[in-house]
Amino acid sequence: MKRAAFALGLALLASPPALAFDYALRAEKIAEDTYLVPGRMEHFTRANGGNIVNTAFVVTGDGVVVIDSGPSLDYGRQLRALIATVTDRPIRLVLVTHAHPDHYLGDGAFADVPVAALPATRAEIEAMPGAILDGIYRLVGDAMAGTSSEPPRESVAPGPMTIGGHDFELIALDGHTAADLAVLDRTTGVLFAGDLAFLARTPTTPQADIDRWLAALVRLRALSPLLIVPGHGPAAPPPAALDQTEAYLRWLKQTLGAAAAEGRDAAEILALPLPPEFAGLAVAREEFARTVAHLYPAFERAVLSDD
Repeated sequence: MKRAAFALGLALLASPPALAFDYALRAEKIAEDTYLVPGRMEHFTRANGGNIVNTAFVVTGDGVVVIDSGPSLDYGRQLRALIATVTDRPIRLVLVTHAHPDHYLGDGAFADVPVAALPATRAEIEAMPGAILDGIYRLVGDAMAGTSSEPPRESVAPGPMTIGGHDFELIALDGHTAADLAVLDRTTGVLFAGDLAFLARTPTTPQADIDRWLAALVRLRALSPLLIVPGHGPAAPPPAALDQTEAYLRWLKQTLGAAAAEGRDAAEILALPLPPEFAGLAVAREEFARTVAHLYPAFERAVLSDD
């Protein structure tokens, strides 16, 4: 009996620890050396473990460049394991596109490699209130085990960056947040747009400046990419990936501006029907309600300041 118990103990010690949450990540090859790891078109829930975001990676001759690390420590670990099924090359660099938690909370899984972002993104994450992480823990549950919010350890500047035969261009923009990093791989023509682009999923706006966001989309178009990886939604050529986001932002600006000029309150705006081209987007009604809460007060203040 003692021998059997001892053998069982050894077996348990030899077994890998159980996953807090199995994200069932998969890599879609979208271009030469280039892989998209798609997220779900949903809000944070316990059922999805926070996996609502696209991450991606490029296998270069000098190692792997990862774009965003995902929504939790366990996601980051499973992303690393997924990359290892594609290539045995080491991870060379992780680039964080902006300071929203679903894009960087996996950074802890990459403690042994450079994790970098724009300086303003690092500062924004450093100043992130702890209540935001607490809220995600409550929404997502066990999948967040061990996750902490830490800023990327290194800064990147806009401009060219060549790694392993891939010529990347780092573009510093803003509008979705105060600092949004877009990454163009000129070798393949793939543009990693972060949350400056959404496709088939309603854009999020907690820190948005609509005018600056629209200006950022103009900059992205001028890069003439062949394929765009949005922060949320499928990879697609530029017209689809940028037009939908631009149209939605322009509609928001016109709708909220007109409502403020007419003196409508938030409840009246929320009762408005969504245009057919936006009503079918994922989480459309929920995100519209959040946007009214985020942005409408500024439209009201603008009208009052003009009086």
